[in-house]
This record gives sequence, structure tokens and C-alpha cells, in this order.
Amino acid sequence: MHITFKSLLISSALALSSASALAQDSKETHAWSCSNNHQLKTVGNGEGNIGLVWNSKTYEMKKETSLPGSLRFKNHDTGLDLVVLGNKAMLFNIRSGIRLADFCQTADMKTGKEPHLFAKE
Repeated sequence: MHITFKSLLISSALALSSASALAQDSKETHAWSCSNNHQLKTVGNGEGNIGLVWNSKTYEMKKETSLPGSLRFKNHDTGLDLVVLGNKAMLFNIRSGIRLADFCQTADMKTGKEPHLFAKE
């Protein structure tokens, strides 16, 4: 059986694109409901930067150093600041100094589990 270079190249490209699509699909997405009837979503597992879906827009949130027992993710361009504690998360706008969402929890957190973002810590 003779395989041409072109066929091999196309097969390799298809394999790489399938692996890339699988890696994108493996990102964890979690919905959070907050005490003030707001909702947000996080995309990622907390090992590094995450995506934050807030008011129908997606923001890249950079993981920053935080106090022990908490996680902090910021978007410096917009001023969004997500602080995650063991039992809740809060979303702030550090530019305007207001809390946008308070006491946010995933469905798992409501049953007493730690936030999924802590799972990789």
C-alpha cells in the first residue's frame, strides 16, 4: 500500500484538529447562582486563568495570589475581581468599588462540597 505525502499530511492535520477540539471540550463549565438573583459561569478548573461569563459577556480572568483558603481571579481591563472562598464566591468591580454578585455557589457547593476551583490546589 502506497501512502502519498499529501494523504499523510491531511491525516496528521485532521488528527491534530480533533485533539484540539477535544481539549477545548474538556474545559469545565460551572454555573453559579448568587443571593442577589444574579448568575455567572466559570470556564476552567482553576489551575490557571479561567473564563468568566457575566451579563452575557465572557472575560478572561487571571489567577492572582490570594490569602490562604481563597482564590482570586481578576480582569484588569474591566476591573472584575472574582474572590472564591470555601463556601461562596463574590464578584466585585474594583474600579467602581462595588460588589456585583454576592454569596455565589455552584450546585455542588450547596450540598457542602468545596468549589471546583479548589480541586486542583
